[in-house]
Amino acid sequence: MLSRKGLIPEDYLLTRLAEDVQQPKFKTKPRKARFVAKNGACNVAHTNIREQGRFLQDVFTTLVDLKWLHTLIIFTMSFLCSWLLFGMIWWLIAFAHGDLDRRAGDFVPCVTDIHSFSSAFLFSIEVQVTIGFGARMVTEECVSAIVVLIMQNIVGLVINAIMLGCIFMKTAQAHRRAETLIFSKHAVISVRNNKLCFMVRIGDLRKSMIISATVRMQVVKRTTTEEGEVVPLDQIDIQMDNPVGINGVFLVSPLIICHVIDKDSPLYAMSAVDLQHNDVEVIVVLEGVVETTGITTQARTSYVSDEILWGQRFVPTVSEEDGMYAVDYSKFGNTQKVPTPCCSAKKLDEAGGIARFKVTEGVTLRTSVRRRISDRSSMMQVSLGSTRLNSLTKTMKCA
Repeated sequence: MLSRKGLIPEDYLLTRLAEDVQQPKFKTKPRKARFVAKNGACNVAHTNIREQGRFLQDVFTTLVDLKWLHTLIIFTMSFLCSWLLFGMIWWLIAFAHGDLDRRAGDFVPCVTDIHSFSSAFLFSIEVQVTIGFGARMVTEECVSAIVVLIMQNIVGLVINAIMLGCIFMKTAQAHRRAETLIFSKHAVISVRNNKLCFMVRIGDLRKSMIISATVRMQVVKRTTTEEGEVVPLDQIDIQMDNPVGINGVFLVSPLIICHVIDKDSPLYAMSAVDLQHNDVEVIVVLEGVVETTGITTQARTSYVSDEILWGQRFVPTVSEEDGMYAVDYSKFGNTQKVPTPCCSAKKLDEAGGIARFKVTEGVTLRTSVRRRISDRSSMMQVSLGSTRLNSLTKTMKCA
């Protein structure tokens, strides 16, 4: 989105959907719909809501949630309707008191210089927005005019407070700040600290920090209970191993959020093959307080099975240059292949863990090296024997 507006070069493509990572070469089967889109929008449609009046009980939130076009229309019509309503009331007061007849002498009108509905409408605007041109004013002749003046001032203040507050909240909504909180397009599964881990990368493009930032992960999948009940969207929380070792994250530079796939993880019994055949969606939620405004913001994204790369890890993006740390966002979503077992973490633990996998890999490697060395020595012996035989034959021919 920032790249579309021209704020960031296109070759960087620093949006949530923009990292240039190699796509899987195999064809994927049609999968179920996403629960959360890549840009954080929830793919849920609310239908058959019968109690529509509940939305009117929270008018302010309803106005904030409306589109900008509808909000501006309501903003304009609220002022126009109030001006027209009180303009009609001022015209009725003038008509009832006889102010429209333009009498001379000692006659004192309720409102001076009102001769038609147009002048009453202009007086209504002057009262509500406190312009005060000076030609029209309320006199002490009519108590009703004084009461209407007080009522219009109060109504005008209420309309100003509601509409200006609504406009302010729409311009300062939390999801505006979330546009500069980015996620890697793909998640990876690889070995980290001798454990099979699920990892994603998050970053913040602004220099103003997100205070008390926290990251949560959930796995959404279709499950069936022991009683046979089918839960189409079962949300399962998964624990994380944050890079700073506490619940919050210090999001100054891009961080890799890691989830250790252990026996308590919903991914514990899932292998690389199972991942491509199961409809699994991992939701990542980043929450925090905006430093400049103090408003809590939230950024979301999700990763389906096709967007989880098995056997890869993220490349470093931070380097030290001229006494300071530089972040290269062109490498934000880049990954590289690393040796990773394709079996599930459950089978890996049953086989002895990552250490056993490394030992087996080393034995296989040493055996293959020995075989290559033995093959080369045997070939050398054969070539040496053939050379000696040829030289002996030549000697016999010469004799």
